[in-house]
Amino acid sequence: MNTKSKFIITINRELGSGGRTVGRKLAEKLGLAYYDKALVKGLQEKYNLTVEEIEQLKGREHGWWADVKRTLCGPVADDTFFITKENGDFARLETEDVFRAETEILKEIAKDESCVIAGRSGFYVFRDHPNHLSILIQASMPSRMARVAEEQNMSKEEARMTIEKVDQMRENYINKFARTSRYDSRNYQLVLSMDEVTEDEAVALIMEYIRMMSK
Repeated sequence: MNTKSKFIITINRELGSGGRTVGRKLAEKLGLAYYDKALVKGLQEKYNLTVEEIEQLKGREHGWWADVKRTLCGPVADDTFFITKENGDFARLETEDVFRAETEILKEIAKDESCVIAGRSGFYVFRDHPNHLSILIQASMPSRMARVAEEQNMSKEEARMTIEKVDQMRENYINKFARTSRYDSRNYQLVLSMDEVTEDEAVALIMEYIRMMSK
């Protein structure tokens, strides 16, 4: 990977692994923008941005992505646990149109700047990108349960059930739209287990990997 040219780092992470925080810290270390699934969820739920509307924005004379980012200038809630809602929101979002819109948004981000993208489809969207580092961040189930239970103020058994639901739905999403598995290591250049390292140590490991690959 050549860091002297525009590049993309995608991070796929297991719920409760700490991968989202690693992604943010990595972006800060590199001085890059950080984007995650909450961005697309915010566009879909708050602004109903469809593929057709994206195409209209892209046809404008000035940069359409700047318009999109301005609409999201306020905080967007983390979508990590929105699958536990019972009002059908998650099912409504799981459509081909959403995947297409997500793909368009991510590709436009890549045209605009080097950045770190954390999300379930980034590794697939940029699989043929010439300057792309794909990372998978994992952790053991006990470690994930402890983290989710603490952060979401739930029992470890509730955390386990939540993790299993999220894992299955994320895997179903990738199987359906990318026709691969998010757990297939061939989709990544780097796979990290968080069981024996802190978030800062994980960032340091990734930075060293980038340094070696940039020689």
